Amino acid sequence: MVDFTAPRSPGSAHDYYSEGDYWWSDPANPGGPYIRRDGFSNPAKFDAHRLALIRMSRIVPGLVAAWLATGQRRYADAAQRHLDAWFVDPARRMNPSLPYAQAIIGVNTGRGIGIIDTLHLVETARAVMVLGEPGRQRFRLRNEAAIKGWFSDYLGWLTSSANGRAERDEVNNHGSAWVLQAAQFAVLTGDEKTADWCRYRYKSALLPNQIAPDGSQPLELVRTKPYAYCLFNLDVLGTTAHLLSRPGDNLWQFTTPDGRSLARALNFMAPFIADKSRWPYPADVEAFAGYPVRHPALLFGGLALKAPALLKIWRGLHPDPQLPEVIRNFPIRQPLLWTS
Repeated sequence: MVDFTAPRSPGSAHDYYSEGDYWWSDPANPGGPYIRRDGFSNPAKFDAHRLALIRMSRIVPGLVAAWLATGQRRYADAAQRHLDAWFVDPARRMNPSLPYAQAIIGVNTGRGIGIIDTLHLVETARAVMVLGEPGRQRFRLRNEAAIKGWFSDYLGWLTSSANGRAERDEVNNHGSAWVLQAAQFAVLTGDEKTADWCRYRYKSALLPNQIAPDGSQPLELVRTKPYAYCLFNLDVLGTTAHLLSRPGDNLWQFTTPDGRSLARALNFMAPFIADKSRWPYPADVEAFAGYPVRHPALLFGGLALKAPALLKIWRGLHPDPQLPEVIRNFPIRQPLLWTS
């Protein structure tokens, strides 16, 4: 990340910086504050740090999955080099905070909403956990304490900073993404209190506020990309349920008193994933042709609900999309790390 200078960032070379996707120069006021065009990504925004983060989040989990599948140490060694560069090396590491994410030119230098950018660290954290899991051939990360320390520090910032609390309290997919990040970082670092709180938040706020009794997601359906946002939020909630479920408390089966559940949400979307032409709502204004992909909600839901039909849909979908906008919203890509 430090290789890419962000000219408008008020932070240091070690501070992650990005600019809001849907914010554009105002034709009526050139040089003034940017204005919002929901759903339309501005290609001129500074995106180099996010692209570097996404690249790392694809490489490290892929290498760890290759190590897990083959037992060849060279893959784990390569993953370690990337982890050291991002989280350990004083000359290169990213600071464990995100005050300058998704800034709006002329309005602010960063927002809580920008914390969704580090959703791509979830599978990286999962890869670190898999490398050191007891019960399998353990890879000895030479800087394991420092790497976990970085995630512990970042989790502390997520739970205590103004931006972190603002993102935590978002009612739509942003609130879901905060919970998944906090949950995975807590599981990695042994923070059981935070993991328990995330489980509570899932039951008390995410499902009741985001899933309608019929399984639809009203807060995502009103956006200009309703199909992609429904799929994205379903994947985030599904990964959270997979991560935090435990014996006697299967979050996939949890149902509110008025019938809201993640299982119902998945069953609502499944026909439209299997056949997008059946989608009865407006098409997304951007990247609609790039969906669906191999959505992890289908895998995790199919396993948890013992539903072979969902697994069949998942197997038939594209596992490696190339469209940048789709990649940005597809942070869980290595099923072996989550199911082995």
